Amino acid sequence: MPRRRFIQADVFSSDPTLGNGLAVVVDGEGLSDAQMQAFAAWTNLAETTFLFPPTDPTADYRVRIFTPGREMLFAGHPTLGSCAAWQHVGNIPASPNVVRQQCAIGIVEIDLNGAQRAFVSPPTTAASMPPQKRAELIAAMDITEAQVKNAIVLDNGPVWHLFELHSAQQVLEVDESRVHWPDHQGLALFGAYPKGAACDFEARNIAPSSGMSEDPITGSLNAAIACWLLEQNRLPDTAIAAQGTKIGRTGRVHYRQDPARPGQILIGGDVNILIEGTLDL
Repeated sequence: MPRRRFIQADVFSSDPTLGNGLAVVVDGEGLSDAQMQAFAAWTNLAETTFLFPPTDPTADYRVRIFTPGREMLFAGHPTLGSCAAWQHVGNIPASPNVVRQQCAIGIVEIDLNGAQRAFVSPPTTAASMPPQKRAELIAAMDITEAQVKNAIVLDNGPVWHLFELHSAQQVLEVDESRVHWPDHQGLALFGAYPKGAACDFEARNIAPSSGMSEDPITGSLNAAIACWLLEQNRLPDTAIAAQGTKIGRTGRVHYRQDPARPGQILIGGDVNILIEGTLDL
């Protein structure tokens, strides 16, 4: 049985263990789909990633991303955590200050110039939420129509049924125990803090694909929100979204516009390497 390098990281918080945990199998070659899915279920983390040599010559490495129940096309905290793990074991990107990660949606660039690694938001489409779905989810969350500022469906690989509420406080008051996977897939909440607060927004990902009641911190959701806000001319040059507050996490997702990348957002956060060793798999 091959011995593989293994890392466990904590992503999107400067406080180790208060972000979103990620397992990274650095040497994924030779593993079958069934083996990867079984190991992801065993780790019992929101996501587990497996790194491979790229098949695209422009990429530095290739990643596959698994929840305990299925494979993901793209996810944010696995992107930043996998990049940090890949660098931690001594790899150097082909181009200075940018890592190019190959995943199921194509090449995702991770910018290394800022205080935190930041991935370039993938293309995001936005559509009005169908009235029947809107009513169904409002009822599931036990909120009122008056609390809803916007209801939108965003797609950046994952599909998000996003409700913008009138305040971050309203977002935090929603009872996540009322909502269950798979009945309400991709249900997300978002609301602004008052001016002068430490964070600009509060985001929540309820009933995620991992089967938990709530995802601690979700980079792909925040990337979709940032792209939507940019499209609406509502995105500041820089902003910080809190996530995981309701479950005791100190998630902080940094949104940053880059004049060199018009129409795209950099989504950044801290990564802490907590466990490093080898894995027999």
